[in-house]
This record gives sequence, structure tokens and C-alpha cells, in this order.
Amino acid sequence: MLAAILIFALTYLVLAAGRLPGFRIDRTGAAIIGASLMVGVNALTLAEAQQAINFDTIILLFGMMIVVANLQLSGFFAMVAERVVENAHRPVMLLAAIVAVAGFFSAFFVNDTMCLVLTPLVLEIAATLQRNPVPYLLAVATASNIGSVATITGNPQNMMIGSFSGIGYLDFLVCLGPVALVGLILAVTFIFLIYRAEFSSSVKVHVAKRQIDVDRRLMWKALAASAGMIVMFFSGWPVPKVALVAGALLMITRRVNPEHVYQRIDWGLLAMFAGLFVVIAGVEKTSLETELETLARRMHLDNAFLLSGLTAFLSNIVSNVPSVLVFKPLVTHLANPRKVWLTLAMASTLAGNLTLVGSVANLIVIQQSRHQVNIGFWEHFRVGAPLAVATMLLGAAWITFFF
Repeated sequence: MLAAILIFALTYLVLAAGRLPGFRIDRTGAAIIGASLMVGVNALTLAEAQQAINFDTIILLFGMMIVVANLQLSGFFAMVAERVVENAHRPVMLLAAIVAVAGFFSAFFVNDTMCLVLTPLVLEIAATLQRNPVPYLLAVATASNIGSVATITGNPQNMMIGSFSGIGYLDFLVCLGPVALVGLILAVTFIFLIYRAEFSSSVKVHVAKRQIDVDRRLMWKALAASAGMIVMFFSGWPVPKVALVAGALLMITRRVNPEHVYQRIDWGLLAMFAGLFVVIAGVEKTSLETELETLARRMHLDNAFLLSGLTAFLSNIVSNVPSVLVFKPLVTHLANPRKVWLTLAMASTLAGNLTLVGSVANLIVIQQSRHQVNIGFWEHFRVGAPLAVATMLLGAAWITFFF
């Protein structure tokens, strides 16, 4: 029992730090090592460790990665973003267009993808128009986080929560879609107010039409698979099964080198998920779970506002996926598990805007733009922090009073 608790603590310590000082061990490595040690100290048998892995989540994430990879390779995301942005003729309309594109597609096709697609496009447009790129880059990061809260397929933690909770795809959208929609409006408002000098100009902006490399056959094939997949999600079909079949059908091709698809699959993230499932299962077999259950009841973790605050704090220390898994053993012991799962999905996602390191989406934007513009911690914080607090309060109020 003591060994299991120690392994859990050390694993999450490395998750918080990002890597183990003096060693080349990152978050994925920490999860794999932690899971292996849980088996090694007999906290779990090998069979129990295998059973602890939630394969619904792994399969859903894997299938979505294949679908998104095909849409990326076809040039679809770049084409849509380009066409929408080039029709925005004023700075504030350009901002709204970027937020709309990032938010909408992040809801269905994983938020990190939109950051990868939009960041270079925004940098190029800002340089061409001689505009300040910072507010538009912050729009990409914050909107992709906010938009992804709407559905089970918006981000990895939502996929995990969808598998654990059994909440249907349409039900999830009805519950959290309004939070995402209002959140995107708030994103435009906050960025507009904070960067008033950039948006006070009434001068029209003209984005020249540029040629986008699009593989139309692949694009229509990927769009057909995506449309069918989303329709089946809303029809109540098992989400992991549908995503896996859609991905498999897209692998049947004579045009695309499968290596190009494999390169876009985040194998490290899949391994980290599997490892963390085992680490959490090891802790669940100790008396710590009982103690945490008592603590959860005393702290009233079924209160959406309190749970949102704790989730936001933990998400910005160890990242959103591990923070959700910490609460997993407690949810079934609370009065309204469905409400708690929705709160965790909302808070762990929106908390990504709180700090620069709060989500992978933020880091993608920062890393991709670092050679042309420097967005520091405080530059992000003065937009992201008030936006995160406002949207989480909105989400907590919505869940409290309507669910």
C-alpha cells in the first residue's frame, strides 16, 4: 500500500515538473515507469493492470487521430481557414473569424490540430498586413481550448470522461455546447478590450487570395468519413467504435503513404493514457481511496464552483488529463456523478487558458510562433487568466442551475 502511494506521488511529481531533473524522463515516460512499478511491487497483478486500461478511450483517441491526420494531409483545414479569414475586412472581423474557425473545428476534431493549422496562417497574414500578431495568436490558443469543451471529441480529457461517464455525444453537446458558444464570444470581447489599439482602427484589411495545396480526392473521402462519423455519434452509436471504423476506412487508400498518417499520431499521448490508468488503479486498491472519498464528501466536491477551482488548480500543475484521473475514484461516491463529470470536463478544459503552460494548445502556438514573436507568460496571462475565470464561473453556474 505504501509503495503504491509513493509511486503515485512520484509519478505525479514528474507530471507536474514536466520531466525528472537530471534524467531524460518526460511525462509519458513517468506514466510508463509508474505503471510498471505498480505491477513490480504487486500493487496490481499483470492481469489487473491490463484490465485497468480503459481501451474505449485509447481507441477513440487513436481513431480520431487517423481521421484528423487525413483531413490535415488533404489540406482541408488550411483551405477553410484561409477562405474564412480572407473575407474578414476589418481587424475585429479578422479576430472574430479566427475565433470562430478555431472554436468550431476544435469542438469536433481535437483542439491541438487547429493550433497547428492556424498558427502559421495567422503569422503570415499578420506579417502581410503589418498587424500585431499577438492578439490573433492568443485568439487561436484560447478559442481552440474553449471550443473543445463542447463535445466528447474536442480534446483528450473529454474523450476519457465520455468513456467513464457513459454520457452520450448529443447529451454532452447539449450540456456544454452553450458554455463553449458564450465562451467564444467572451474570447473575442476580452481580446478586443485588452488590445483596443489594434482593433480601434477602421482601416479595411485586405488578405490576398493564396493558393492552398488541396488533395481534393482525399479531402472529399475524409469529409465523407467525418460526416458519417459525426452523424453516427449523434445517432447514439458507440463513439469509440465509430471513430475506429472511420479511421480504418480512411487507411484503405492508393494515394496516401501510411507513414504520413503514422507521423501525425501522438503515440506518446496514447502511452501516457495507458500508464496513468494503471497508476490510478494501483492507488484505488489502497486505503487512500477511502480517505479521499471521506475528504471529497467533507469538501463538498459535488459543488460545481468548488470542484472547478480545484480542477483548474490541479490542471495547471500536472496537466488536465492527469488531474481528471485524480478525481476518477471519487466521482461514483458523490451524489450526482453526471454533474461531476460535466464539471470536470468543463473546468479541466477551460483551465487551459489560465496560464501559458495550462494546455498543449497554448504551447503549440507559442512554439510555432517563437521565431517571429515572443509571447511571454504575462502577455498570455492578462488575456488567458480573466478569460479562464469568467468562462469557468459561467460553466459552473450553468451546470449548477440547469443540471
